[in-house]
Amino acid sequence: MKLSTRGRYGTRVLLELALHQQEGLVLLRDIAKRQQISQRYLEHLITPLVAGGMVRSTRGAKGGVLLAKAPKEIKLSEVIQLLEGSIALVDCINNPGICSRSAFCVTRDVWGELEKAMSKVLETTTLQDLVERHKEKERPIETMYYI
Repeated sequence: MKLSTRGRYGTRVLLELALHQQEGLVLLRDIAKRQQISQRYLEHLITPLVAGGMVRSTRGAKGGVLLAKAPKEIKLSEVIQLLEGSIALVDCINNPGICSRSAFCVTRDVWGELEKAMSKVLETTTLQDLVERHKEKERPIETMYYI
């Protein structure tokens, strides 16, 4: 499976909002600049995030976007489901009736195991976890001296 830019960029947008949530409304042009995403594409990403209840949007001169929920309440599984749909590698995982081989197909079993493993990671990772990882990577690396 390969995530599309919708899933990758959408997750980055939410992370950006989480990192700047104390500032209140964040302008799309600021997110676009910091995340190196075109503002036009970003506008298309915001729509499903607003519809999915993850982001609130305010129009006008003092408008912008902000998270609709606390970062600890947003699971990556929800984000990816909203922006990408199913993470199943093959269609027969969610719909075994489309293939007459589903009942005895051992490769389908492996694809199902992969889907469950990916789902577990996404289900147990929140936007707050990404914020903490970001802060960890932002810390300057201490210089080590070897004698």
